[in-house]
Amino acid sequence: MTARPKVVITDYDYGNVDIERSILEAVGAEVVALQAKSEDDLIEVARDCAAIMNQYARVGARTIGAMENCKVIARYGVGVDIVDVAAAADKGILVTNVRDYCTEEVADHAISLWLALARGLFPYDRATHQGIWRWQSAAPLHRLRGQTVGIVSFGKIGQAIAARASGFGVSIVVCDPYLAPGVAKAHGARQVDKAELLRIADVVMMQVPMTAETRHFLSEAEFRAMKPNALVINTGRGPTIDNRALHRALTEGWIAGAGLDDPEEEPAKRGGWDPADNPIFSLPNVIVTPHAAYYSEESIRAARETAASEVARVLTGQLPRNPVNAVPPTLRA
Repeated sequence: MTARPKVVITDYDYGNVDIERSILEAVGAEVVALQAKSEDDLIEVARDCAAIMNQYARVGARTIGAMENCKVIARYGVGVDIVDVAAAADKGILVTNVRDYCTEEVADHAISLWLALARGLFPYDRATHQGIWRWQSAAPLHRLRGQTVGIVSFGKIGQAIAARASGFGVSIVVCDPYLAPGVAKAHGARQVDKAELLRIADVVMMQVPMTAETRHFLSEAEFRAMKPNALVINTGRGPTIDNRALHRALTEGWIAGAGLDDPEEEPAKRGGWDPADNPIFSLPNVIVTPHAAYYSEESIRAARETAASEVARVLTGQLPRNPVNAVPPTLRA
């Protein structure tokens, strides 16, 4: 009797893995769900797996090197910076992701962070709860109409942010060296280089994937180049912003505020975390959300179903719909 292919879920914070089990057990797979926070927690269990699904846990070269029969590593999300894609490709292992499942949610979240900062919602709320009833509690605030919104990375989410922002009567500029000609103009935006965007933007919307090239994309030199009234919104990866430099920029008045969906240390990817370790959390002109921009009940379900379905397709000899690396010859049509 042939053993059932083992699918290891490295970690999850969904409460259960019932959705994944229903899809994968239907194709004869056995699901093993872990809460791994390091490769040491994962490597032995993954050795004989046929597939891995990961949310926050890193699947690096050491784990991949130990795998004896893995066919696919499926990410619950768009970014694959926590998977060593090159090591997987060297072993003929597919890497897949989940695309377009949270475009609307992330764009809504980015705009919400911007408006909360731009209209002083949090200082007003804190003041009124303390019995202070003064419009000056959040001063100075500035009219949005006529401002310039700069969007860094102009894929589907960046474009959705632009569509929402345009309703506030702002000018939109975008920085994306990989953008095809005419795309920015088609979305009512003007394409500029990094230096110009930083110089003219009243709000910088970061929607940047995490790569070696984009780590600390915003650091001290960039913050010094911005307007003193500028706001920074990051609904991309946390490490694209240098938090030490950001703290200095905010405390010394180089910029006015920041809305972060994830700090640089990315707490969900750590075994232990304390906000006291990052002084960003002590600042009143910073809003931090727990890497939740992608979240709605609908988007979570879509991510789980899509990731599990990708694994099911590969285990049954079909091509995945969202491959990140090259398809092994054994799966080509």
